[in-house]
Amino acid sequence: MAVAVPTTAEPLVEDSLSLGGVSARKAALLVGTAAALVISVILLAPAFADLPAAWERIRHGDMRWLTLALVFELLSFLGHIVLFSAVAQDGGAAGSRIGLWVSTQINLAGHAATRLFASAGAGGIALTAWSMRRAGMERADVAARMVTFLVLLYGVYMAALVVGGLGLYTGLLPGGGSFAITVVPAIFGALVIAAVASAQWVRPGEGRVRSVMAPVGHGVRDARRLLRAGNGGLVGALMWWGFDIAVLWACFNAFGEAPSFAIVTVAYFVGMLANTLPLPGGVGGVDGGMVGALIAFGVEPELALIAVLGYRGFAFWLPILPGAVAYLGLRRTVARWEREDAGEAPVPSAAWKASVVSSTTRISRSVSRRWPSRCRAPRTSLGPTTPSSSPST
Repeated sequence: MAVAVPTTAEPLVEDSLSLGGVSARKAALLVGTAAALVISVILLAPAFADLPAAWERIRHGDMRWLTLALVFELLSFLGHIVLFSAVAQDGGAAGSRIGLWVSTQINLAGHAATRLFASAGAGGIALTAWSMRRAGMERADVAARMVTFLVLLYGVYMAALVVGGLGLYTGLLPGGGSFAITVVPAIFGALVIAAVASAQWVRPGEGRVRSVMAPVGHGVRDARRLLRAGNGGLVGALMWWGFDIAVLWACFNAFGEAPSFAIVTVAYFVGMLANTLPLPGGVGGVDGGMVGALIAFGVEPELALIAVLGYRGFAFWLPILPGAVAYLGLRRTVARWEREDAGEAPVPSAAWKASVVSSTTRISRSVSRRWPSRCRAPRTSLGPTTPSSSPST
């Protein structure tokens, strides 16, 4: 049976954010994710030559390399924040609200949402778009900026697949690799680049296709303009991917000998394709994809699994708690924007004190109505108290 959806509901969907609550579907998804992770580990377990030796290797991991991996992960997130801030502040008064601090809140909260509501980062995209709308941007502007950001960010991803894959296959980069694990990803990356680049010629006009593709074309043109202008914030895209790959490389060095950086890079990006699966944060899919790609390059299975699990600890689990804290801070930031738009004084402490006084007054009045004999204020006397004027008589 078809169900008609009123068009008036569309703005509510775009301007509101609903990520809370665990429905039966989400619970089933989380259970399925956990099962996928367990299955992937079980399938890879026979590749271990000696499981106790693997745990011994984990126990004696080099803390210096693991500390360096933590630093790399922090720098990676810094790159993501810098790039987003550069795109958000590129022209327009509304973007002035999204400085580095607000960008930090949005990005950390968005990454937490991505880990809980995956499918190519849809949860993080929804939260980011909601934040930009609350900052005062129009829907078309939000769509174009999101496309610009994703084009700049994932352009590096696809370019790395092309350069890394062809470089390994032709021998220009050390490591080698079969046609399937090098050239096929390179072809995929080249096709994506060509498809996205062609969107820049789509102009606004009549028709459903143009209405959908016009913001994409606008975003691609803005990305090209930022590249030509040499915007310094664009280095954030290189930082995001480069330092995140360095985390995986550092984990290899912490537990053994790392393969060539070219192999680590291509295996990393091939594994990241599993983020398109509807699994929170790609749990199970990304892990298995990375390990499988590394094994295909001839990396020792035991070391590959340990290094990938160590990397996922930094990249997946570590940002969840800071992301939750950032989400709470983002809600307060959005509430402040709403007060500013309403013409109220943008002083959080004063607003908080006023709300406390108002709440206390309401409670006091409510108590006074319930127990009037105990809460009635005593009558004051203008002269000395006498037995006839005493409240007790």
